[in-house]
Amino acid sequence: MRAKFFLIIFFCLAFSLSLNTDSRELSIQQLEERKKADRERKEAREKRGKKVFQKEITITTEIVFISKEREVPPVLSNLDPILEDEGFYGVKLAIEDNLTTGRFLGHDYKIEFHRILKQENLENEFKKLMEKGRKFFVVDLNEAELLTLMKIPGIENVIIFNTRAKNDSLRNEDCRKNIFHISPSHSILADALTQYLIKKKWKKWFLVTGPKKTDKLYADALKKSAKKFNVKIKEEKTWDFTSDLRRTAGKEVPIFTKGSSYDVLVVADEAGEFGEYLAYRTWDPRPIVGTQGLRPSSWHRTHEQWGATQMQNRFRRESGRWMTEVDYHSWTAVRAIGETITRIKSDDVKKVQNYLLSSKFGLGAYKGVKVSFRSWNGQLRQPILLAAPRSMVSVSPQEGYIHPFSELDTMGKDQPESTCKF
Repeated sequence: MRAKFFLIIFFCLAFSLSLNTDSRELSIQQLEERKKADRERKEAREKRGKKVFQKEITITTEIVFISKEREVPPVLSNLDPILEDEGFYGVKLAIEDNLTTGRFLGHDYKIEFHRILKQENLENEFKKLMEKGRKFFVVDLNEAELLTLMKIPGIENVIIFNTRAKNDSLRNEDCRKNIFHISPSHSILADALTQYLIKKKWKKWFLVTGPKKTDKLYADALKKSAKKFNVKIKEEKTWDFTSDLRRTAGKEVPIFTKGSSYDVLVVADEAGEFGEYLAYRTWDPRPIVGTQGLRPSSWHRTHEQWGATQMQNRFRRESGRWMTEVDYHSWTAVRAIGETITRIKSDDVKKVQNYLLSSKFGLGAYKGVKVSFRSWNGQLRQPILLAAPRSMVSVSPQEGYIHPFSELDTMGKDQPESTCKF
């Protein structure tokens, strides 16, 4: 009887482990096995013939993904990969998702990938695509490049999804009704982090800012967030050392951080030039947050809730690497187009634009709640992940922050604060 009991327990444990395989990250070996299985299924599908549309195709939507070749700065460590395909696989997976529904409705989706070389003119290349009748653009561009596009005659007749630029100015004085921002702004990221620090009662900050323009923009957002949530910045310094920190961090960081009494070291170093060397070297033992340490972001490889593990594994099988924020933003942009066309049964630019900005739009995006666009500036409202390099810590907005319309609007500039005028 006892042997029979233990045998039952053994089989139950084995069965539960087999069920849990898909609920966690897959190993490289498991990913290779999945890739092999995917290839076998693909070959079987090719033998049967291509997937056919259940209805006659009535709408064919052509989407363009644009990225720009840039000078690649030296990486902090050889462990950091230099990615030149960010966004590509996110778009590819989103097209597959769109077609899952589209084949039943007669809605087809085509994608073009364009990488603008350094010697090419972005404005001229974009005009050529507009002249070909392209209407939907997912762009991996910075602030200056987006501002260049805004000057093109007739640009208001297309829809652009921003997947990289975080500048608050693009959501305020430089906003456009036809430009949608998937990437969270600096102010959204700052507020998401501040809410958590308030929850932990870490209200005394030491703010360290890098020398680059993007560092200063993020630091400005952090200072505004501190004022908004009644946080005291005890000390603020700019990191302007030019020495090789790999050799001198142990000597320079303790002196740099000595003096003030603070709860947390807040870092604005978007390029990753010095932030990683602050940990474990400060004069006082304090946690590090911001662009290093505990970091707010729209997507992170440790994110597993709400079906995200399946998305992570699916992406890794396709690309062989982790999903980045730009990959996730690109997937979200293409899915937003597909979701809208599915609902309104039209790919007319003005109709799509109006629906995206309406309260009717909502998209499941592995965040636990549907994401949507703010009607006053085109910013995607979404939960923000707070993650350490190898663990998910929390998700903002934090519990207790309320709003008359959406708790997600407690992060970033709310409508009364916005200076965007469509």
